[in-house]
Amino acid sequence: VAAVGILDVDLCGPSIPRMLSVGRPDVHQCDSGWVPVYTDAQKSLALMSIGFLLEDPDEAIVWRGPKKTALIGQFVSDVAWGELDVLLVDTPPGTSDEHLAVLENLKKHRVDGAVLVTTPQAVSTGDVRREITFCNKTGVRILGIIENMSGFVCPHCSECSNIFSKGGGEELAKLTGSVFLGSVPLDPLLSASVEEGKDFTQLFPNSATFSVISKISQTLLNSLQTA
Repeated sequence: VAAVGILDVDLCGPSIPRMLSVGRPDVHQCDSGWVPVYTDAQKSLALMSIGFLLEDPDEAIVWRGPKKTALIGQFVSDVAWGELDVLLVDTPPGTSDEHLAVLENLKKHRVDGAVLVTTPQAVSTGDVRREITFCNKTGVRILGIIENMSGFVCPHCSECSNIFSKGGGEELAKLTGSVFLGSVPLDPLLSASVEEGKDFTQLFPNSATFSVISKISQTLLNSLQTA
């Protein structure tokens, strides 16, 4: 089993703890820094998020850039991650202080690349196009583009209907010469699993959505192994 760390640097909207159903445990200190929160008994998935440091879960983070940058620096260097096979960094949308701080603090480590997520509409692909420019300017390899909310899967008949436009992510990948990793539909079963902190892959291994997510994950793992 691979040892994976998830670093949640979406400081204004730390949702990963809820998605992984870890609650709001206290973060402890050890000789080498903060101890991350583990989601399983085998300690194969470690997590660090500002959500663990807030006294009130409804507290708003109203910070300027330098304070955000300092905390992200602590998350990278002062967390006792141990020996990891993969560190996944979840960032907010856009190209802001958080993204620059992550790159600055990971300079001494190998950054394998970025996975960009868009929805099919032109408003979203326009934002992601700017993120591609950011990656090119900062020398970050683009591992691929995922189109999220690509159609709606009916919970009764499993038919997929295109609520929004379709194919924006794939078109963007073609235009920019990026790898298109796949399209993830709006699936009520996936949404409910994320809301309730349940493992969708364990609950619905025969669903079409699981098949798509599994294929994307495998493609990324293969890409990291050949990097």
